[in-house]
Amino acid sequence: MTAEGLETLRTEIEELEGPARVAIAAEIKTARGFGDLSENAEYHEAKNAQSRLETKILQLRERLLSAEVVQVTGGDVVSFGSTVEVEDEDSGKRLTYTLVSAHDAAPGEGRLSAESPVATALNGLRAGTVAVVQTPRGKRRLKVLSVA
Repeated sequence: MTAEGLETLRTEIEELEGPARVAIAAEIKTARGFGDLSENAEYHEAKNAQSRLETKILQLRERLLSAEVVQVTGGDVVSFGSTVEVEDEDSGKRLTYTLVSAHDAAPGEGRLSAESPVATALNGLRAGTVAVVQTPRGKRRLKVLSVA
């Protein structure tokens, strides 16, 4: 992952271990006040939410422990961490993608998994070259306009 992805992961863990835990504890405390715990749906839901939260924290901590930060090399060749502006040769539409780890991918925000078909086709290219991506609708030609 990138250094930015690592920082985002750390921030998410801090949020979950701090304010999110406090909020769940407050929900449990409130639900306890509703009476008999054996028949208290609010209490059981709050405990289930606590369990989901703790599971997510453990999963994120595991990702943090096994994270490998890759230095973004920059330059004019598309690689992991690059931000690439491309033009779809058929539609003329311009798109900007940043190649990131699968966990950090958010295609709607322009962050593509480095393992995705588009990123794989772009990897190693320079501005002015064309990537051919096979899609379910046929081949798509993307001209690399710039690499950062």
